[in-house]
Amino acid sequence: MKIIIGLGNPGKEYKNTRHNAGFLCVDFLQQAFGFEPFTSDKKMSAEISSGTRNGEKVLLVKPMTFMNNSGTAVQALLQFYKLTPADIIIIHDDIDIASGTYKTTLSSRPAGHNGVADIMEKIGTQDFFRIRLGIGRPTEILGVCIPPHDYVLQKFGEEELTKLQTLFPKIATEILP
Repeated sequence: MKIIIGLGNPGKEYKNTRHNAGFLCVDFLQQAFGFEPFTSDKKMSAEISSGTRNGEKVLLVKPMTFMNNSGTAVQALLQFYKLTPADIIIIHDDIDIASGTYKTTLSSRPAGHNGVADIMEKIGTQDFFRIRLGIGRPTEILGVCIPPHDYVLQKFGEEELTKLQTLFPKIATEILP
C-alpha cells in the first residue's frame, strides 16, 4: 500500500492558494487515475480517495488539520494501516523552488516548511519521499516585499496556476507509472 499526501489548508478561503499546491496535485491524481471521490474520514483527520494502481492499493490524502498540524493525519494513517514512512509520499509547496518546477527529495530537512516540520516531529523521522512544488519567492514591489507567510496564503495568479498544473502529469507518471 502507498499513501500519497498532498498538503494544504481546508476551507474555501484557501482554495487555489500557493500553500494548497499539494491539495491541487492530489485532486489531479484522483481524476487522472479514476480513483473514488474524496470523502471525509474524521478518525484520520483527512479527506481520502482510494484506488488501485499497478496492482497496489493507493490512498490519496488531504489532511484537514491545517498546514501546521499536518503530522496529526500522517501519524494516524501510518498507525492505522501499520505502515512505515517509506510507504508515504508528501506533496507540498516550496518557496525556495522556482514557480513551474519541482524537486523530489528523500530524507531532507523541512527548510522552514511548518507542515513538513510537523510531520517529521509526529512520525519521528525525516526519512520519507517528498515532492516539492515550486511556488517561487515573493518579489519586491515598490520597495516592499510580502512576508513569506502572507505570500503562501495568496491565490495563484492565472499564469502561475497554469505552470503548476503542467507539472502534475509528469509527477503522476513519476510516482505511479
